[in-house]
Amino acid sequence: MPVFTAEKLAFAYNGAPVLRGVSFAVGAGELVCLLGPNGCGKTTLLKLLLGLLPPTAGRATVGGRPAHALPPRELAAAVAYVPQAHQAAFAYTALDIVLMGRAARSLCFGPPRAADRDIAMDALRRFSIDHLAGKPVTQLSGGQRQLTLLARALAQGARALVLDEPVTGLDFGHQAKFLEILRELCAEGYTCVMTTHFPDHALWVADRVLMLRGGRIVADGAPEAVVTGELLGRLYGVDISVFPIAASLRVCVPDRISRLCRDAAGGA
Repeated sequence: MPVFTAEKLAFAYNGAPVLRGVSFAVGAGELVCLLGPNGCGKTTLLKLLLGLLPPTAGRATVGGRPAHALPPRELAAAVAYVPQAHQAAFAYTALDIVLMGRAARSLCFGPPRAADRDIAMDALRRFSIDHLAGKPVTQLSGGQRQLTLLARALAQGARALVLDEPVTGLDFGHQAKFLEILRELCAEGYTCVMTTHFPDHALWVADRVLMLRGGRIVADGAPEAVVTGELLGRLYGVDISVFPIAASLRVCVPDRISRLCRDAAGGA
């Protein structure tokens, strides 16, 4: 049974359509990247998969059950969510934030157990931020806060992760480490659905790529088949070339940037 399904899914804000007839399924262990321009409905689609919004038409399921009808505790035990941005209102420590991910596994109103603290610290270590455990999140950089949210999702114990632009605010080194960890998690049986504004990331780590434009899925397939200059050009409205740089590695470069580089090299 698929972990997630979208069946002719539609949604509208105040009567204005955002998603129209979206259908796909995500199997266990898959890493699926969702690409699309700003405002195309990526975040709304994730919220429908998470049951945070009721669909206008169609349905979204988690483990075969309608997502928006699942009790919050059951949903939290099945799926962890990393939102696009997070601004801390209170000076909780990084460890406190990660421990919040254990709430779905704990007794109501009960304090964290020693085992919960161990799991939280293990999650912080996996992202190499255990040294920040006692630091207030209000004093962390944007990238450090994002890694803390990723650690919270891991500590939650759900086997499916939904991540909205998870590398936002991360420096290049932490982006690479995060993508590596995502691949490791999928090899361990986790299921990951993530949005990104970096087609390169989809090429490097995704099992599958969904392209969303105008509220519809316009392409769905393996990265090598879908992340092409032609399809990326249609998606983003700019000319893009995809270049091989190794036997199985490719990068995406806007043609305008290629021309600038060629002009600069010719004028040197």
